[in-house]
Amino acid sequence: MTGLTFTLPDGTRRTVTVQRLLNAGYAGRSQDDVAAHVAELAELGVPAPSTTPALYPVSPYLAQQTGRVLAQHGKTSGEAEWALVVDDTGDLLLTAACDHTDRELETYGVAWSKNAAPDVLATSAWRLDDVADRIDGLTLRAWVSGAAGADGPADTGDEPGTEPTGTDSGTEPTGTDSDPRTGAGGGPTEQLIQDGTGADLLPPQHWAEVLRERGELEPGTVLISGTIPMLHGEDQFAGRWRVQLGDPATGREISLAYDVVPMPEPIG
Repeated sequence: MTGLTFTLPDGTRRTVTVQRLLNAGYAGRSQDDVAAHVAELAELGVPAPSTTPALYPVSPYLAQQTGRVLAQHGKTSGEAEWALVVDDTGDLLLTAACDHTDRELETYGVAWSKNAAPDVLATSAWRLDDVADRIDGLTLRAWVSGAAGADGPADTGDEPGTEPTGTDSGTEPTGTDSDPRTGAGGGPTEQLIQDGTGADLLPPQHWAEVLRERGELEPGTVLISGTIPMLHGEDQFAGRWRVQLGDPATGREISLAYDVVPMPEPIG
């Protein structure tokens, strides 16, 4: 089973042995936002769901804390989301996540595509109880940079299971300008591609109740929230994704970032 470790704001660590991974879909509170996301995916050839919100079981090993996602082709992309995590003690944690998806496979079946790429999670988290009264005010953003499959080294130096260097639940990555559209370290300029708040999505408490009714609110369960609409005009098929979950009330942020690394061509 996949093991994840999260650091809380007080420095304590929580472990999770992932037993169950679920991806929510079409989970916006606003039906207009849901319709926008359905239209977004329809442009990529993805059939509309039969019901909303949807819930897709995903292989538990695809819950990863990594700085690299391998892709077989250039039509894969992430989605900014939060993750509800039931740790090994049964406590509920909230963290940032990015649901990386094979968009070509998605045209044949959403559930198939969810099992073809990882759900990347940050290595910091908050206890849900500590932010439950201000979920709607949390910010959720994503930035992209670089073309998918671009030449040159894609490895950021981040070891699997770590966040970008210098990032914790209360600081920005070292060397990153305060303008999120500016690339760090002379790299490609980041483009904001998703920008929303917790109020845009069904809240973690909703999904906790769904899991409780299904008998799945148990240690080792990880649920990814579903996403917010992408900004028009930005290329989602990027070589790097960065997601940030922010708490304006405290100034704390949880971030993750990863490179999309092209796999070698198959032989045969």
